[in-house]
Amino acid sequence: MNKLIQRGVLSIAGLTAVAGIAAGSGLSPDTTPAVTTTPVAATQQTSADTPVSMDKLLPNGVPAGQSTVPLSAEQKDNAKAIIEATKKAGMDERAAVVAIATSLQESKLENLGHLGDRNDHDSQGLFQQRPSSGWGTVEQITDPAYSTTAFLKGLKQVDGWKDMPLTQAAQTVQVSAYPDHYAQWEKQAADLVAELWTT
Repeated sequence: MNKLIQRGVLSIAGLTAVAGIAAGSGLSPDTTPAVTTTPVAATQQTSADTPVSMDKLLPNGVPAGQSTVPLSAEQKDNAKAIIEATKKAGMDERAAVVAIATSLQESKLENLGHLGDRNDHDSQGLFQQRPSSGWGTVEQITDPAYSTTAFLKGLKQVDGWKDMPLTQAAQTVQVSAYPDHYAQWEKQAADLVAELWTT
């Protein structure tokens, strides 16, 4: 019987405490208080949550003669795939800008298969990589994650790629017949990385 009295007292005390807290906060006893965050929690963002600085994305400024192309949902998904592969490779936002600008030049961010007579030799995928040049099989180079990783592996081998103009870094990996054309996509690539890096 003493145990029953104790339980009753504890229950009443518990209800009183809850009512007191609610009354002190201006809420009714049956209202759940909203979860609040403290300023300390706001400062504990991870680098993936931190907005990307355009100074980091465009360290050499924006080259003259920029181009843009409207993007479909599929093209944006391909840009996201490039960003995810870049993160997985342990590379930073600038590497993603170089990769996306390269893909914008090579395929307009479209994962192209063989185009028949319009094909540039056996080039395919987001980066127009060639199986005959050792980039991988057709199945591999038309996989956005694989093709991006292959591109980034080449970029890592370019000494000083972070400090050189984007078009020079991209050209060293791609060995294109049009070495200066990558520069025109740098701003759109940077805008995409700024938009998609933390999503």
